[in-house]
Amino acid sequence: MTRRKAPPLPWLPPGVIVGGLLPAFTLLLDALADRLGADPVKQAIHQSGQLAIILLLLSLACTPLRRFLGWTWPARIRKPLGLLAFFYAGMHFALYLRSQDFSLRSAVQDVTERPFITSGFAALLLLLPLALTSTPGSVRRLGFAAWTRLHRLVYLAAGLAALHYWWGVKQDKTGPLTVILILAGLLLSRLGSTRPRRAR
Repeated sequence: MTRRKAPPLPWLPPGVIVGGLLPAFTLLLDALADRLGADPVKQAIHQSGQLAIILLLLSLACTPLRRFLGWTWPARIRKPLGLLAFFYAGMHFALYLRSQDFSLRSAVQDVTERPFITSGFAALLLLLPLALTSTPGSVRRLGFAAWTRLHRLVYLAAGLAALHYWWGVKQDKTGPLTVILILAGLLLSRLGSTRPRRAR
């Protein structure tokens, strides 16, 4: 019986998870030490949202890095980055609910009447099935083709998240514009690689 070869850099995925959770731990410590300014909930909402979209873009960058640079390690951290993005998006929404005193009525009204909130909530909803089907068992149950089609929704989720970010910033748009340009570049790299590969 032949042994399966161990993947290179076995510490990389857990290292990404630990490193990705450090900002949440730091945010908690800052909150406990009253270092988040005059409106700590609002500051925590901003930080968690920015972390979510940065991690989402990093997860989307893994495939182009592998394809164009020939690196293999980005494919091994794509899932941890995506799950971390979902974690911070969930934190972002939970903190938003906290800012509404956990009033579901107020939250539903915001989601249905304010496009800024609608786009962010829609992005979170799209990320939910992707996080739930991130396991190898989900690939087997759904079939690789259906699983792949489902996970292409990540680009729509990222687009809605970028729109949410754009509408949420009232003055200096440098941050959201940078996110939109990076996302556009990632989408173009995806479109440039849709030609079917030749069978070997």
